[in-house]
Amino acid sequence: MAYFFEEPSHTFNEYLLVPGYSSAQCQPKNVSLKTPLVKFKKGEEPALSLNIPLVSAIMQSVSNDTMAIALAREGGVSFIYGSQTVEAQAEMVRKVKNYKAGFVPSDSNIAPDQTLQDVIALKEKTGHSTMAVTEDGTPNGKLVGIVTGRDYRISRMSLDTKVSEFMTPFEKLITAKSGVSLKEANDIIWDNKLNALPIIDDQQKLEYFVFRKDYESRKSNPNELLDDSKRYVVGAGINTRDYATRVPALVEAGADVLCIDSSEGFSEWQKLTIEWIREHYGDSVKVGAGNVVDAEGFRFLAECGADFVKIGIGGGSICITREQKGIGRGQATATIEVAKARDEYFKETGIYVPICSDGGIVHDYHMTLALAMGSDFIMLGRYFSRFDESPTNKVNINGQYMKEYWGEGSARARNWQRYDLGGDAKLSFEEGVDSYVPYAGPLKDNVGLTLAKIKSTMCNCGALTIPELQQKAKITLVSSTSIVEGGAHDVVLKDSTPSHNQ
Repeated sequence: MAYFFEEPSHTFNEYLLVPGYSSAQCQPKNVSLKTPLVKFKKGEEPALSLNIPLVSAIMQSVSNDTMAIALAREGGVSFIYGSQTVEAQAEMVRKVKNYKAGFVPSDSNIAPDQTLQDVIALKEKTGHSTMAVTEDGTPNGKLVGIVTGRDYRISRMSLDTKVSEFMTPFEKLITAKSGVSLKEANDIIWDNKLNALPIIDDQQKLEYFVFRKDYESRKSNPNELLDDSKRYVVGAGINTRDYATRVPALVEAGADVLCIDSSEGFSEWQKLTIEWIREHYGDSVKVGAGNVVDAEGFRFLAECGADFVKIGIGGGSICITREQKGIGRGQATATIEVAKARDEYFKETGIYVPICSDGGIVHDYHMTLALAMGSDFIMLGRYFSRFDESPTNKVNINGQYMKEYWGEGSARARNWQRYDLGGDAKLSFEEGVDSYVPYAGPLKDNVGLTLAKIKSTMCNCGALTIPELQQKAKITLVSSTSIVEGGAHDVVLKDSTPSHNQ
């Protein structure tokens, strides 16, 4: 006979934290959000930790090299999406590991025979006013000039004016040669009152830009997550089909941690994948597994040797697995049960296997709830997809800027490996949708605000670390009417700029 759970499963939206005693030390500036990323033995330190408990989802519309650099700069990790060729994914990982802080590859490039109309369109797409003019319009072509907002006036010029007619030509530019240090580049910028300094090689080919505006931001990243060689930490997603090819390429490219990307991880396929990695690399390659929603699933993956376990089936904003297949569980209930299983496993074995809540986050306070319920860190898709650094297009929909966002199980992504149960190599039916999310601006500003909320709430609970929050938190279920009571009610709100929740 089928097993029936006695209690209904709940979402984060059905819970609130009850404040606890806050000492004078409970100030946001004293809060540490450091948390383990991979398993470790009692009394030892984990090989990898996060400085903030946020990682970006293994999705085409979320995690590329640009997102990985931006998130590592703030203290988190991106898992580069695996639904692409092995070579393309490894190249993204390589770009992150080879990234030189302060040296920015040009992502706004134009050819001299293009027009003012093209400049306007490119600025609309990227939001950048400084554009490199290269002979072939590529990021690393021969630099022949630069276009900034000071070089043209839309009201006074024809839209078909050639870029070569109004750009600042190379002869008038101040540049630096490859090999220049960041300090030297910044000195050139300040001495010559520049906003941007192109870095070129001996053939005049563009390599990077160094921007004046980045100088202060580089000084204000105390949480940046670096490896032993002072390079940014980056993760990558793998599947249970081509791991024998993909894993070696990602390891060679420098990936710090891998994660099996699957909608449902309680399977022999994940066991075989982990066994292959352990056979060929031992414990030197770190790999997370999932997703699961109960204690039995966690125990299985922990015993298989997973370095962390992801929780969540069907709770993502673009995921329709529950309505398509009828499988899943409320994210809060799943997190609570798996956290208990993790603690029991630690008590039995002395091995702490971190857990990651993946999905079900709507508001920022849901992140704090997930941490309080036992999650060590949180994987987010929609949250990060709204930012400048996500790989999707920014579009204007009915006067509002939006970013495209689609699920890995959608017809657009067709990531059949994520939903693979053996058999034909195809996506038999959709388990995700194609959508838009409100554009929210730069990652740094938004993540900073989210972390401020988390730290403030932790102080309300009398906690200065995530483990302390998990020990001290008092959590209550709430009724539907108290949820209504928790928002603005019985007033007429004045018009204001809409804020974008997670």
